[in-house]
Amino acid sequence: MTVSQIRNPIVVALDVDTPAQALSLVETLRGRVGMFKIGKQLFTAAGPDIVRRVQALGERVFLDLKFHDIPNTVAKAGIEAARMGVSIFNVHALGGTQMLRAVAEAVTETAERERMPRPLILGVTILTSHTQDSLTEIGIEKDLETEVVQLASLCQTAGIDGVVASPQEIVPIRRAVPQTDFVILTPGVRPAGAALNDQSRVMTPADALRAGATYLVIGRPITAAAAPADAAQKILEEIEPVIAQGV
Repeated sequence: MTVSQIRNPIVVALDVDTPAQALSLVETLRGRVGMFKIGKQLFTAAGPDIVRRVQALGERVFLDLKFHDIPNTVAKAGIEAARMGVSIFNVHALGGTQMLRAVAEAVTETAERERMPRPLILGVTILTSHTQDSLTEIGIEKDLETEVVQLASLCQTAGIDGVVASPQEIVPIRRAVPQTDFVILTPGVRPAGAALNDQSRVMTPADALRAGATYLVIGRPITAAAAPADAAQKILEEIEPVIAQGV
């Protein structure tokens, strides 16, 4: 899936303390971004209701809970995410082929049987906070890029729609998995001059799209800005020429 097929690739991370804060941001950013990410913090605080409230405003949701468990458990969690109506949800690629295939097949079968839209399922490769040293610490001896590419290939083989990966691994993933509809959603995107916070492997939004990203997750550079709508608009203007080129 190329960026030219996505009307607005910006996914805003609603990593805030309360549902009220999240909904205020959604109201402020409506029409300026393509989707909103609801992750562990907000989902734990507010549950499925916050997903439905964001959707009730006409917005799409990426449910970022990174399911990682035995195959049957992840498959059933994926079915419930689909029933919730999210546009994207993710699982940990490190769960392995059996887990990945189980969730892909279960969600596809349920969506067809219940006649509902099937969400994209993405495999989380290596978190953008990781470095080579932190991988070695947990017993992964391969270099970081090789590990990410192997996990991306594993996802593709298992029927997963794409991956979550850092901007710096986009190009090698595209080489390893050349199919055009394979989605790469990338966190670790920071506009020029923005603070890195806890991200280690980052890139600007325009450069990430040129490299082959499909969606861009952007949090604090928008949500912590003095004027979030203006910050989002500035990023959108920065990437519009790239989208127009149909990279």
